[in-house]
Amino acid sequence: MTLYMNLAELLGTQIEQGFYRPGDRLPSVRALSQEHGVSLSTVQQAYRHLEDSGMAAPRPKSGYFVPAERSLPALPGVGRSTQRPVDVTQWADVRDLLRSVPGPNVRRLGRGMPDVHAPTLKPLLKLLAQATRRTDLRCLYYDSAQGAEPLREALARHLVSSGCQLAPEDIVITSGCQESLSISIRAVCEPGDIVAVDSPSYHGVMQILKGLGMQALEIPTDPVTGISLEALELALEQWPIKAIQLTPSCNNPLGYVMPEARKRALLSLAQRFDVAIIEDDVYGDLAYQYPRPRAIKSFDTDGRVLLCSSFSKTLATGLRVGWVAPGRYLERVLHVKYISSGSTSPLPQLAAAEFLKAGLFEPHLRRMRSQYQRSRDQASDFVTRYFPVGTRASRPQGGFMLWIELPADVDCLQLYRRLLTQNVQIAAGSLFSASGKYRNCFRLNFAGHAHRSIEDSMRKIGMAAAELIAEQHALG
Repeated sequence: MTLYMNLAELLGTQIEQGFYRPGDRLPSVRALSQEHGVSLSTVQQAYRHLEDSGMAAPRPKSGYFVPAERSLPALPGVGRSTQRPVDVTQWADVRDLLRSVPGPNVRRLGRGMPDVHAPTLKPLLKLLAQATRRTDLRCLYYDSAQGAEPLREALARHLVSSGCQLAPEDIVITSGCQESLSISIRAVCEPGDIVAVDSPSYHGVMQILKGLGMQALEIPTDPVTGISLEALELALEQWPIKAIQLTPSCNNPLGYVMPEARKRALLSLAQRFDVAIIEDDVYGDLAYQYPRPRAIKSFDTDGRVLLCSSFSKTLATGLRVGWVAPGRYLERVLHVKYISSGSTSPLPQLAAAEFLKAGLFEPHLRRMRSQYQRSRDQASDFVTRYFPVGTRASRPQGGFMLWIELPADVDCLQLYRRLLTQNVQIAAGSLFSASGKYRNCFRLNFAGHAHRSIEDSMRKIGMAAAELIAEQHALG
């Protein structure tokens, strides 16, 4: 075990045993360095590990503290099983969310956008500028359909952290994770096919299925352990499912990390029924735990898992660089990629490759994981403080999304429209269902680090929800 892990384990044990109580200040970095005879950087690494595990919280210019105990909202309930596959609806509501371009004073809490103001992103801007000044003009040429080799090499090394042993030729670069998911679904399914999805599920996947003329079979999903394997097995026995699509690590929108044993069991189910798994891992690198969760792809021995991801949530949505590791479906994926978009823009690929090669990605991830975990705790506190009695909320283990379940008589599409007039945007829960379920739920983005503006927005959401409840009661 490394020095910093030894120190982190010692401090963690002292916290668990009550030597340091909630709210207590922990020893300074310098004091621990002198006491244990280790470097300042070793102590800082130990504190980063404790921070990632939720056992220590930094305060500017004050040091590290044991987080105070909080009264957390109850977890959301598990959705009801869907009896049969359904055609996807909700496009009009998704379009409304996507086309709205709020002004600078609007809190955009409905979109899946990371915080792009971190100083650790400044080198990426420099690398993008440098790429445009290359004398060999590589950024002005067509790239291959498979993507820039320097980026694929860098990604193959990076994906080791998720347990995947991949070669550069196993990876195809795409224009974001949305294209990775679309290409993967088209590579393994045909119009009229059935795809099993976790529920609630990312609305982008729902709309891919709608656009391709496929049906979704929604599988109930637990906010802690993920997709119900029992319900999925029953569905596989009853219906000719062609693929299983899910987000098992730092799920969008519930935020859970599916336990490793359940990931293995899911893969065994897919092998038994001979179906593909399309794994969305776009938030996986933002897990608060260390090491980050293993991807289902890391257990794949017969190439049936198509691993999809991108830099859209870890770096910036506008970069539009994603990838898919399609296993046995590589040739199909390459063909679909060729006929849909040809190749991905070389400029952001080259910049992203240099960002990884220079060792800048991991420090950035550490910073964002820490920030998002603190923001999650703040957001959970605000839910308890400002939202109506009976409100439930997820407890994300990574990423920057919170799933809120309001009392049953609240229509979150009405809440969404009412909040727009108050300069706050949320994503109504019905967008995350093929059949429009979860009308009393919504997804909230807590990526921003401005404490006061987030608190003000949460207060507005809570007040608007309470008003809707009161109006319903008056009518009833």
